[in-house]
Amino acid sequence: MAALEADLLGLGAAPFPDDAETSAAPESLHYLVRGGGSLLAFRLPSRPSPSTWRFQILTAHTDSPCLKLKPLPADSGQGYRQWGVEIYGGVLLNSWLDRDLGVSGRIMRLDKPQDAPLLVRLPTPPLRIPQLAIHLDRQVNEQGLVLNPQRHMVPITGLEGNASALQDLIESAGGAPIKDLAWDLFLHDMSKPCYGGVNQEFIYAPRLDNLAMCHAAFSAFAAAPAHAEAVQAIALFDHEEIGSGSARGAESPLLAHTLERLTSAMGLNRSAYLAALPRSFLLSADMAHALHPNYPERHEPAHYPLMNRGPVLKQNAAQRYAGDAVTTARFLAACRRLGITAQHFINRADMGCGSTLGPILAAGTGMPTVDVGNAMLSMHSCREMAGADDPAIMTAVMREILIA
Repeated sequence: MAALEADLLGLGAAPFPDDAETSAAPESLHYLVRGGGSLLAFRLPSRPSPSTWRFQILTAHTDSPCLKLKPLPADSGQGYRQWGVEIYGGVLLNSWLDRDLGVSGRIMRLDKPQDAPLLVRLPTPPLRIPQLAIHLDRQVNEQGLVLNPQRHMVPITGLEGNASALQDLIESAGGAPIKDLAWDLFLHDMSKPCYGGVNQEFIYAPRLDNLAMCHAAFSAFAAAPAHAEAVQAIALFDHEEIGSGSARGAESPLLAHTLERLTSAMGLNRSAYLAALPRSFLLSADMAHALHPNYPERHEPAHYPLMNRGPVLKQNAAQRYAGDAVTTARFLAACRRLGITAQHFINRADMGCGSTLGPILAAGTGMPTVDVGNAMLSMHSCREMAGADDPAIMTAVMREILIA
């Protein structure tokens, strides 16, 4: 998030203050950050008018499934030092086994509760959650691996009796004893992102779901010229992977309140804001399921996306994805103008469907919304896989949405 703030400042954006009397000028850029995990940025139109005032918004989520350190270390036992974790989101637990894991996040000091959090990446050698050897679990390949998150996902941080403990590193990073600190610290994969495949047609990296869509949205916003009549915006929300029900999640009033304040800052009234919502457009971008060649039976025939074949339109009759004929047509028309072919994803009729930000924001604001994404494999794994060509294609379509 700090890197995005720096990039926005480089574009000439100004922080949008928490002041009811804020004013703004045409074509100016503004942004705000909430809780270190959600960011909203806006470019105002060149000719704002009550009769045409509207919003064209790209939205994505910033969080990814992972393992979060508990407040206190696990009891020592069996000669090891360990630290318990909570499961954040729908984690593929087995993908975190036998990996080189680091610790990063933010720390607060109790004696400085008004200060900005300390963003840290602990200088620790890799931690590890070792899988039980096959000699002690002879049926694992035939019956499958079953992991209890309380018992089997506790990382080993060292041996008992060694002086350098994880607690010492946390205290050093925070500059205070552990009893005087509060934190949000998470395990992360320490392997570097890379290209993969014989022709380097893939990307292997952690957190592609959904930082890949955050990157595309920001890139499109940075490249788009100001619109004559519409506010261009990106809204990147935290906590989607755990339901969005937080003070900075998509279910909060953060977006609606900010859009109304922005309307007021341009000298327009609440009536103009409410009238703008149904003529606005919101594109919700979250990664999509590519066809898995080893499990083709899990996909709906004729509706299975492939990587590097263009953006994916996500649809669901029960509105688990927010698109309908009107918003679908708008997205497909933008693709057609660029000569891009979109793909379609729906779940099999006998399988449940996930969801994302689109339905939440559509219900909370009343804005016409469509859900899209780029195709990927290994979704919710510690290390994921996507197409190397797709980010640029999605960025181009998003830019087209902002300037249409």
